[in-house]
Amino acid sequence: MACNHGHSKPGTSSVPAYPKLNYSGGAKWIKHLTKDRLATFEGGHFSNVNLSSVMYHHRIDDSHHVKLQAWTAPNRTKPSFAEAMKQEFVPVGKGATFGPSCTNVWFKVTINLPAEWQKYERVQFEFDPDCEAMIFTTAGEPLQGITGGWGGDRRVEFILPPEARKKGTFDFVIESSCNGMFGISGIGPPDNNRYFSLRSADLVVPNLDAWALFWDFTTLRELVDTLPGNTPLQNLALTTANAIMNVFQNDDPSTIPAARQLAWKVFGEAWDGKAEKIYEEGVERPLVWGIGHCHIDTAWLWPYRVTQQKVARSWSTQVDLMERYPEHRFTCSQAQQYKWLEQLYPPLFERVKAKVLEGKFHPVGGSWVENDANMPSGEALVRQFVFGQRYFESRFGFRCDTAWLPDSFGLTGALPQLIRQAGMKYFFTQKLSWNNINVFPHSTFNWVGIDGTQVLCHMTPVDTYTAQATVGDVNKGITNHKNLESNDTALLVFGNGDGGGGPLAKMLENLRRIRATTNAHRELPPVSMGSSVEDFFDDITKTTEAGKTLPNWHGELYLEFHRGTYTSHGSIKKGNRKSEILLRDVELVGTLASLYKLHRKDYEYPKETIDTAWEKVLLNQFHDVLPGSAIGMVYDDAEELYSEVRKDLNLALEDAFKVLFPESTTLDAAVSLKPALAPALVGFNTTFFPRREVVKVPLVGGAANLKNKLVQVSKDGASGYALMEGADGASLVRPTGMFADCAPVSVYTNGTDHFVLRNASVQLTLNKGRITSLYDVQLARELIPEGHSGGLVIFEDRPNNWDAWDVEIHHLEKGKHLEFGNVGIVAEGPLRATVETEVKYGQSTIKVSISLDAVPATLKHHSRPLFVFDATVDWHQRHEFLKFELPLNIHNDNATYETQFGFVQRPTHKNTTMDMAKFEVCGHKYADLSEYGYGVAILSESKYGYSCQGNVLNISLLRAATSPDEEQDQGTHQFSWAVMPHIGHFLESDVPQAAYLFNAPIHSRYVQDERVESALATMRPPFGVSGAHNVFLETVKRGDDDDKHTTTVILRLYEAFGGHARAKLHIAKHFGVKQAYLTNLLEEHITEFNLTKADAMAETTFPLEFHGFEVKTVKLVLESSLRDAAAERPRQGKHDSWVDVTYEAKSFD
Repeated sequence: MACNHGHSKPGTSSVPAYPKLNYSGGAKWIKHLTKDRLATFEGGHFSNVNLSSVMYHHRIDDSHHVKLQAWTAPNRTKPSFAEAMKQEFVPVGKGATFGPSCTNVWFKVTINLPAEWQKYERVQFEFDPDCEAMIFTTAGEPLQGITGGWGGDRRVEFILPPEARKKGTFDFVIESSCNGMFGISGIGPPDNNRYFSLRSADLVVPNLDAWALFWDFTTLRELVDTLPGNTPLQNLALTTANAIMNVFQNDDPSTIPAARQLAWKVFGEAWDGKAEKIYEEGVERPLVWGIGHCHIDTAWLWPYRVTQQKVARSWSTQVDLMERYPEHRFTCSQAQQYKWLEQLYPPLFERVKAKVLEGKFHPVGGSWVENDANMPSGEALVRQFVFGQRYFESRFGFRCDTAWLPDSFGLTGALPQLIRQAGMKYFFTQKLSWNNINVFPHSTFNWVGIDGTQVLCHMTPVDTYTAQATVGDVNKGITNHKNLESNDTALLVFGNGDGGGGPLAKMLENLRRIRATTNAHRELPPVSMGSSVEDFFDDITKTTEAGKTLPNWHGELYLEFHRGTYTSHGSIKKGNRKSEILLRDVELVGTLASLYKLHRKDYEYPKETIDTAWEKVLLNQFHDVLPGSAIGMVYDDAEELYSEVRKDLNLALEDAFKVLFPESTTLDAAVSLKPALAPALVGFNTTFFPRREVVKVPLVGGAANLKNKLVQVSKDGASGYALMEGADGASLVRPTGMFADCAPVSVYTNGTDHFVLRNASVQLTLNKGRITSLYDVQLARELIPEGHSGGLVIFEDRPNNWDAWDVEIHHLEKGKHLEFGNVGIVAEGPLRATVETEVKYGQSTIKVSISLDAVPATLKHHSRPLFVFDATVDWHQRHEFLKFELPLNIHNDNATYETQFGFVQRPTHKNTTMDMAKFEVCGHKYADLSEYGYGVAILSESKYGYSCQGNVLNISLLRAATSPDEEQDQGTHQFSWAVMPHIGHFLESDVPQAAYLFNAPIHSRYVQDERVESALATMRPPFGVSGAHNVFLETVKRGDDDDKHTTTVILRLYEAFGGHARAKLHIAKHFGVKQAYLTNLLEEHITEFNLTKADAMAETTFPLEFHGFEVKTVKLVLESSLRDAAAERPRQGKHDSWVDVTYEAKSFD
């Protein structure tokens, strides 16, 4: 029997009564229509009645309240604030146009606020010039950046300071630059006549409640769009957003807070009152770590001078955001950009510095710029870190812990070692997410370099360094993470970038709402703010047992994209290589001159000149400059920098040589002198390899009487060839006669189309315009397969996208052999034999001389001579790719290419898609294909693109893209390459030494009086390495911290063949070495060496042990006696010696 006395069951009093009858239609929805409805709540067709209609309380722009005056800087100049303020300004108004492209326009602004506006919490000046701008105080202090237009990076509001609202009037200055965030025309060639219009110059009062509702609604929509369909949180976000639309009425202000309160269902009750404290709730350990970032390409679609403005605009904006959002942390790399800010915007630099010291603005990267990581030399990569780390420490008192190259087009396997030696252990990148063939398999991993050194690497699964801080970005940090089994955190690097800008307020607002959501729900990974990049990596280190549970990636991080950048803009590649070599030479010769002071006691090591040159070279190594992917305006600047480097370093080199070789000059300068009665020819070998080399000598002017020093003279008598011999490195070389072991060369022709360059060692045959034979005479071995030929080949070059950047694999399907024509003999031996050729193709003319010398590439036993190809190309092709190819009777699954401080081997086959992807690769001074017993290498003095498909070895010579520089590579080019046959496999060969020598010509000097003898001729080399032919002495320089009380010399050595070595370092006895230390790249002591001397008069030696590809830096601390003795020694007779000092306690070797 039922019993019901009207009493409820315990605990059910809050349950509403369930009606017995139901006459409604029900609450079933059509989800996709509701989702589509959300798009109508802001903007669009209904903007006059939806949320957009109430975003501002007031907007005025009349001349009484907003007074504008403008001055346009002439001829695209960039005047300083002080210079601009001296000019005559004229009245302007909204709608005015300014230009052309890259013009700077200055505005003086006076605003008068209506008295009734004082009641509002915020008043803004909205300035939209449709381009970029910077707001200054009237005293010239930058306040914030402006980004005009209607893109996602739009920031046109300037919040007036409280004192301005109270006073009712405010004066300030705006500099507007006629370029957009991405230059002028995007990645296409820039329109140099583009004009920009002043769209807005309004005083506005924002409806802060409406803006907050807008951000609420934005986050809800992102939740709906990002989360999987039909999950609780996704449906809750959708129903909440729909309810907000139902509550909102644009004519009833009270519906805005009511609508906002509905969002509490998703974000949590009263979440909006917690502001930055929202990050203190919820999970203790977040999965996604947010860090603000502003990637500013140091040059790309805009020149360097525009970047200087971008830095100030972007960073001042971030300092402003830090004041309003206490959780905001901002990281930025590139010491060069900090230095520009320091030089050009000192007040802003001090504000940035204050935020750095507060721990809110985080320098990162430890490098001078975010450099290309394929083509700079090993020493250049060293200097990127040295100059960067020293700058950061000198300005902020600390160095960076994390290397940072998110946008470089591939990463050499030499980097991990250099990163660690520069004082860093972490590395961030992400560019490999752009691979167009294979997906890179890791997100967080140990990157192990070619020498075995590792760095902890994070390749953000968000796949960008310019995330917009959306729900999708946060979610992708985990859903796209490839190593969740070993690490479950991701770095969210957010903020507008490439052209600068950085995070916006809307991003920080969105992240607060995302965190609030994850505090109440578990369907989205929690995001945190307020930490640094180092905090993120420290957490990984702790949770992975210092990387033990992470996967490893060994060797280079090859980008399967942008392979054309190894060749684009050949003149820039050449400028880079030549500048690196010249810097090395100046440092060596300047070091010796500063220590010997042979003829000038007042000579000082030109450190300032060298450092300035390095900064220019390092700047041009930025990852959109050296790769050839910038607009033409950038290359005008880059060429000018290389010209300055060449001029300044040649003067410095000449100054140092005057100390070592007084009364001498270069051969080029000698041409303008009067003929001397008894001139001499000498040279200096700036490498540490013995060498024997043929040098071309002009026989006009002052050098006319050098004929008796030469082995061979041209038919017209205008020039000749000397054989220069130097048995030691870093020492004097002199002309000599033909040695018994020289192999005189000759050239044979049938008079028409058959030419043979030959000596007793090797032979090359040119038949009907192609190289049909490459023959080792001593071994009777033919190196070109029967029926094949080598020579120039041209390919159609039409990439799918990214013109200057990319070359696609299908270009190999459409190639055409070019034939050398108009062949003529210009030198017949015995020292050098040369034929000249000419190729006419399209609108271009390609002239190539092919030479064979009577001496081998190196002094290694059984070394073969080089066949040298010197090209002068008048290039006018479009979208065609010129290469030199050499099919070889050699089989190997891998070819060998030089990389920084070592080599890398890459497949010659297409077994896998990863193998296929490497159809065009980067190499430095050589590429080699070898098998047991024999090999052939191609050497280069300025090219970086190579390939080896099967048995065909190629070097890439010229491209002809038309975007973003429509004139890329058009005009005249001069470059050289060489073909080097060699006995033995690459690892048994002298290819690395030969390539080194090929890139470092002897510095030949003309001396007017041969009676003058050089003390260097009787001296042993200052430094040397014995016991290990695989150890190269790369760099000799003075210490970075030397002063008048301290004399140090820095030596950088590396193992070049990938194996262990026990070498002995020799320091000549005339250097008084007090101590010697092994240091890091920053010249900080690691260990002290035990020095060995047989007696007080002997040289100093100590052992150095290397593992494969290891780089070592040695610091020698010298006594002052060498310099003091020079000061005390009385002068000798004028022509007794080039050295006017002798030493009693320490005599020269």
